[in-house]
Amino acid sequence: MAGEPPRWVVRLARLAALAPLPSGLWRIVAALGVPVGFTGDEAMATVTFGSGFSLYMIALTLFAEGLGLLTLGLVQRWGQVVPHWIPLLGGRRVPTAVAVVPAGLGATVLTGFGVLGALGWNAPDAMGHPDAPDGVAYGVMTACYLPLLAWGPLLAVVTGHYWLRRRRARRAHQVRWSR
Repeated sequence: MAGEPPRWVVRLARLAALAPLPSGLWRIVAALGVPVGFTGDEAMATVTFGSGFSLYMIALTLFAEGLGLLTLGLVQRWGQVVPHWIPLLGGRRVPTAVAVVPAGLGATVLTGFGVLGALGWNAPDAMGHPDAPDGVAYGVMTACYLPLLAWGPLLAVVTGHYWLRRRRARRAHQVRWSR
């Protein structure tokens, strides 16, 4: 098994796992039907708990939180060895590519979405729309979505370090056995 990650990498992994939390909490509040500043005919202005749209927002939040928590596997033992309680696979080594490829693709997609979202945040069809929140509601929503800008880059750094640790461990193992 690869060595323990440095504390700074563990901290970055925790930050990456927490990045979707504020926007998720904001979506849950909106899904519960609490007014979040949208007006007019916007779907967000008329959300009622239990509607298809509110259930979609809750499902999206759970999905994003689940993906965020997977980042922790890149710095935990269960990211290198499948936990024993998982049938058929428990105790087996996680191939490096099984973690690195999806995490790397995720980091790329999240970074791209983050950049596009930041560039278009105040566009006329987004937060610049007359029915979009303004004032405090705008500030709260912006503050809740701001951490998503860091999610992709944080995941990229943690993924790169995971790959490097696993590669170093594999090389050290090969050198030991070649003697």
